Amino acid sequence: QHDFAVVSNPEFLREGAAVNDTMKPERIVIGAESEQAHEIMRRLYAPILRPQIPVIATDCRSAELIKYASNAFLATKISFINEVANYCERVGADVTAVSRGMGADSRIGHRFLHPGIGYGGSCFPKDIQALIQSGKQEHYEFRILEAVEQVNDVQKKRIFHKLREYLPQLEGKTIGILGLTYKPKTDDMRDAPSITIIKKLQAEGAYVQAYDPEGVENARRYLAGTNLTYASNGYEAAEQADALLVLTEWDQFRNIDLTRIKEVMRGDLVIDGRNVFDPKYMEDVGFCYVSVGRMAPPPSLMMHL
Repeated sequence: QHDFAVVSNPEFLREGAAVNDTMKPERIVIGAESEQAHEIMRRLYAPILRPQIPVIATDCRSAELIKYASNAFLATKISFINEVANYCERVGADVTAVSRGMGADSRIGHRFLHPGIGYGGSCFPKDIQALIQSGKQEHYEFRILEAVEQVNDVQKKRIFHKLREYLPQLEGKTIGILGLTYKPKTDDMRDAPSITIIKKLQAEGAYVQAYDPEGVENARRYLAGTNLTYASNGYEAAEQADALLVLTEWDQFRNIDLTRIKEVMRGDLVIDGRNVFDPKYMEDVGFCYVSVGRMAPPPSLMMHL
């Protein structure tokens, strides 16, 4: 007979930064029912423990909830700033300034206040669903999280509806896409907004050509059965495109030669779902540029259909 204990030790690793997060954690959460188990876990973590790293010792259920609640709160910030961005478009405000002003408040902070086309990946959607379903089992309704999920689902489709405002007829049009993964520095396609957007484009009869620095192999699995063309670089994705959609904020897109992009495109429309580019510069280059939560030219000013 051997003594044993059950321990809940959630991880807080970001995709693309997992090694650094392992060696330099912001906090360590240990859930256990016995002091002996807590002590064993502290000894295991001893090589990386530093005075500034808090060790949160609690029970198993609380430890698990710390993980779920943390991801749910971050997702809530994303859906919130997306709602604010959508409202900014209605009233003529600039969400970039709004986000900066909000983030300057130390109680709020800047992180996860960047509007876009919604969250994806393996953690946020799963953990929010887990809390919602777990709440129902306990006869409790997570109204905020249900709204977060609904806002995110709508946000994934907003870029498609923006495109339709400028190109009402998508059948036969060529749409270039920059970015497929749900975020940069990963090849993860799980719940990526690009999947929803590409399927809607193809359902309307559009021809889609896309480029992603890391996600093509996984995209082939998640978008199997579609006639998506995979480009070898961003310029190839934009070749003869009637419109270009930016769906992932890869750094290499920030440094792309926009004049060359303009030359290889057939149309002038760029819809930036991640606010990668500067609106004034895009206008100077000659694009009809549409982003999230920032002023856009009316569809009547589009140069070429």
